Amino acid sequence: MPHHSPPPHRAPTTDVDPQRPAAVPAPDRSDDALADEHLLQEAERIAVAIGRMFPGLCEVVLHDLRRPRGAIRVIENNLSGRQIGDSATELGLRRIADPDYPSVIQNYGNQFPDGRPAKSTSIGIKNAEGRYVAALCLNLDVSVLSPVTLTLANLVATDTEHGDGALETLRDRTERELRAAIDAFAADRSSTPRSLNRDQKRELVQRLHREGFFETRSSAQHIADRLGVSRATVYNYTK
Repeated sequence: MPHHSPPPHRAPTTDVDPQRPAAVPAPDRSDDALADEHLLQEAERIAVAIGRMFPGLCEVVLHDLRRPRGAIRVIENNLSGRQIGDSATELGLRRIADPDYPSVIQNYGNQFPDGRPAKSTSIGIKNAEGRYVAALCLNLDVSVLSPVTLTLANLVATDTEHGDGALETLRDRTERELRAAIDAFAADRSSTPRSLNRDQKRELVQRLHREGFFETRSSAQHIADRLGVSRATVYNYTK
């Protein structure tokens, strides 16, 4: 009998449309978790850098809102007595519950547990899906600054009894400044220095005298030349 070879094995065929795009696999949820963790790691570096810029003055706290019961992940300049692993604050819980909650709440009054006043700013951080995953909070200890502010205010305060004008000038008056003062006075009166009347020249000379323009020896002569009068007249005008 003739020997017949078995037919070659063929894989089953299916109808494939070459124009049809390949199915896109469902996103790997672990990729989202990695992206969120990357955000937190970047925020950690920011929190540490800001805290080290203001040592002892500004507490910087990074909250991991993915874990509200152990939210505190970083705390620099610990002024509130909290610890890493402590729970989220009320602001954090509101952001977890409501993605539309404001992302930045700035310069609001706050208070440390021991009663010291604080000035706070809270910045929410969202992931690519629009969910809050972290919050960076800055708590400035204004109790440290208040005495400094008061001291500086007292230091720069002047006696209001002499508020109408300066009693002295703590620098030399240059010839250029003298000329500018004379020209400005005349210009305010729509005039030139030489065209001022006697009363105006007297008023000008007395003002220049009060403002310290007579400290240098040549000032009187320069004023006389600008006003077109004698040096003796200038001195008479000062009386």
